[in-house]
Amino acid sequence: MEREGRAVGAASGELVTIGEFARLSRLSAKALRRYDELGLLRPALVDPVNGYRYYDPAQVEGARLVAWLRRIGMPLSRIGRIVALDAGAAAVEIRAYWARVEAETAARRDLAMYLVDHLSAEGGAMSRIPGSTGSTGNARGTGNARGTGNAGGTGRTGSSGGAEDMGSRGGRGSSGSGAPGVPGVLGGPVAVPLAIRCAALTDTGAVRTANQDAAFAGPRLLAVADGFGEGGAEASAAAIEALKPTAWGGGDGALSAADLLNALEDTADSASRAVRDAVAPCADPDGSGTTLTAMLWTGSRLGLVHIGDSRAYLLRGGELFRITHDHSLVQSMIDDGSLSREEAASHPGRALLLKALVGEARSAPVAVACRPDVRLQEVLAGDRYLLCSDGLSAVVDEAELRAAVIAAEAPEEAVRRLVGLAHEAGGPDNVACVVADVVVAAEE
Repeated sequence: MEREGRAVGAASGELVTIGEFARLSRLSAKALRRYDELGLLRPALVDPVNGYRYYDPAQVEGARLVAWLRRIGMPLSRIGRIVALDAGAAAVEIRAYWARVEAETAARRDLAMYLVDHLSAEGGAMSRIPGSTGSTGNARGTGNARGTGNAGGTGRTGSSGGAEDMGSRGGRGSSGSGAPGVPGVLGGPVAVPLAIRCAALTDTGAVRTANQDAAFAGPRLLAVADGFGEGGAEASAAAIEALKPTAWGGGDGALSAADLLNALEDTADSASRAVRDAVAPCADPDGSGTTLTAMLWTGSRLGLVHIGDSRAYLLRGGELFRITHDHSLVQSMIDDGSLSREEAASHPGRALLLKALVGEARSAPVAVACRPDVRLQEVLAGDRYLLCSDGLSAVVDEAELRAAVIAAEAPEEAVRRLVGLAHEAGGPDNVACVVADVVVAAEE
């Protein structure tokens, strides 16, 4: 009698069969059964005797949402979380997912363009000089990372000495990623031997009680990292340690552009593993992690590794260029025109990262574990680079950053000025910054 009553209920229009529901939702019966097995779309009723599935017509909207999310390539595991949310929260999750897809697509596009340029240049050289290996081409992309350092203390390494007059810093720059006119990337080695003068400084700030930021500055590595969660300090330190020259084999200056890109990919993977290992003991490993913005110097080429919302800037010819792109929700909204830069400063989701190094491979509410972006950066004598966490960039505007970086005679003075600016703005967060000058090796 129970089975007959349920069948009558289905036939009366209260519930519909799987075949009828497939027609209403425009999903196949096979797909509906699969979604049931995965818990994405449960039938309203399953006959306990014959196993027939019956659906409520009110479930059509949810079924269509699952289908639409599948069409944009969203993994089933993430769809399962989204369909359980209310409409507003689901919209935020979908925006975050698509922003991540666009960021990863842009990174693949940049690598594709590098390959096109590299192979075109190599082919041209081979046509001119039989047997020649050819020259490397341009690469495009973004990158940033963070390094280790003591809270509130300097993290300077490398030789001392004043920076060149910033007003005289000049030179050409090809168009690269970021805003139009930003000096781009270059695969080939520089014409003259160059060296790096650098300094790093981290500070707890005026509000936080602990420092989870880290910074490192050395002749082969510049890095900043902004840790978060229970294991944030361990994560930021581990990420930078994995990038030390001993880990990636830099230092001989003989790496080709292709070899350096491969080395960057390998070290980026090493940083991801190091962070996962560092936060594994935490109660919530996937809630702990770090951003990373780093520059690896071989003596002739500069490689960037970047994930999260720490930043790298280049001062050249008196102009300050941001050469990294934030992997954050508000940046994605700025990119698609739905949010102005002024609105972004007070947006409630401004701390939400779309990409970061986190403790687990699966996505987490605060961040998503992803592969960092890597690229090659054009290098000219006289360049000055600034790497910093958002404890600086979020409270000090770029005009003030530019003035401070130009005014400082040496990297050590520059990092002290920058941390001072963060304190003058209230110091609401930890601060990490690295400043490096590119100089002719003979001067060094």
